[in-house]
Amino acid sequence: MEVRVALAAVFLLVTAGFLKKSLPPIHHWRHFLIIGFVNSALPFLLFAYSVQTLTASLLSIINATAPLWGALVAALWYRKALIRRQMAGLLLGVAGVSVLVGFDSAAQLDGASLALLAGFGAACLYGVASVYAQSATHIAPFDNAHGSMWAATLLLLPLVPFSPVHAVPDDSILLAVLMLGVLCTGFAYLLYFRLVADVGASAALSVTFLIPVFGIFWGYLFLDEPVGWHTVLGTLLVLLGTALVTGFLPRIRQDGFSKAVDHE
Repeated sequence: MEVRVALAAVFLLVTAGFLKKSLPPIHHWRHFLIIGFVNSALPFLLFAYSVQTLTASLLSIINATAPLWGALVAALWYRKALIRRQMAGLLLGVAGVSVLVGFDSAAQLDGASLALLAGFGAACLYGVASVYAQSATHIAPFDNAHGSMWAATLLLLPLVPFSPVHAVPDDSILLAVLMLGVLCTGFAYLLYFRLVADVGASAALSVTFLIPVFGIFWGYLFLDEPVGWHTVLGTLLVLLGTALVTGFLPRIRQDGFSKAVDHE
């Protein structure tokens, strides 16, 4: 995790130099620490704990509940009641999670309860971070991405001595960490914070639609994780609930063609 966020920070520093952007304003250091903690450092720790017990497939679906949490946090943050469509989406999301937790064998293992709590906590933190970032309109998206990565690097650094490396990682592990830090964190957060600024927190979190699809596929392909009926049904319920909450549902015109996606 430390190497991941450090690589992302360095990548964004190089990108800033290439694009001739100034460094994140140092007087916003408290803001960057909050974003770095809530959106990276703590969620990464929680998922790292969860993955020791739960499958990648189940965690990918749990991660996809982030928009549901984002809608709840936004409703509380802005003191705005959820509309009926959003309430229906939340109920579908809860139903989907219930199917997954109730029938997934990994959820019945010793320590699974705490692992599930940690996983949902991480997804909730993503919702909190999105709403918080959207409220900070005075901070540019690039600065949010860049400053938060350096903050996360500093926040995770004190934990490194408690996780010693007992063997030299092979080339495949080093390549995986490099790709994770540069592409899946540094570059991805550039896009993410731009989406938050342009379309709002809930709509930006709708990118999590893709996480279960790839998470389940990679888990089946590389980790031999089973894909049961509960996995498919639970995923569909969670994604449909997320679509209702975020307004990410295509409308059909009279001529039969799909209209543009509605982010109402």
